[in-house]
Amino acid sequence: MVKLTWYGHAAWQIDFQDAVVIVDPFLRNNPKAPVKPENLGKIDFVVVTHNHDDHLGDAFEIARNKGAKLISIFENVVEATNEKIPDENIIGMNIGNLVDLGKIKVALVQAIHSGNCSGVVITGDGVTIYHAGDTGLFSDMKLIGQMYKPKVSLLPTGGFYTMGPKEAAMAARMIGSEIVIPMHYGTFPGIDSNPNELKEALSPEVKVPILKPGESFIV
Repeated sequence: MVKLTWYGHAAWQIDFQDAVVIVDPFLRNNPKAPVKPENLGKIDFVVVTHNHDDHLGDAFEIARNKGAKLISIFENVVEATNEKIPDENIIGMNIGNLVDLGKIKVALVQAIHSGNCSGVVITGDGVTIYHAGDTGLFSDMKLIGQMYKPKVSLLPTGGFYTMGPKEAAMAARMIGSEIVIPMHYGTFPGIDSNPNELKEALSPEVKVPILKPGESFIV
């Protein structure tokens, strides 16, 4: 059993049996986040898809205070030592292969955006999850699906800075996940597209849970 909890925007906590991962922990300044960094329990890994403030968020604080491993594109974590995060907890990767980190496996994958960006594939307990980060639609999403076969895809649907629902629906078809959950919408003006448009485009072939911030989905 793997539990995914949405904290609004692109922030997710993923609870595996032996590891807790938080992705893009934009919490303190996130008007939709139901928790703040100090409210979090155990965190083993902090993953950042790119260095924009609404994704890097509270990553350094959480990694430091929780003793968690910090994972991102190499350039995004070079400042982590100045944040009193031990070198052994800094994992500066790049887009490449699936890396075995013991309790989970992680691959950074392509995203079309700015800010030293990537998506991330996380595998644990026999479940693979693809968090697309901030991205536009691109044809190699099909390769991500073929290579990693994610059961769950977390896709941005807000538009303006990322895909909207129409683009996310095409992305979902290329990736081929059984479950697609929209994110990165409704936080600020300009990214207020309706996530139900994605559900209408993909149902009934694909399960599309529409979560409220703080709600969880169990795989």
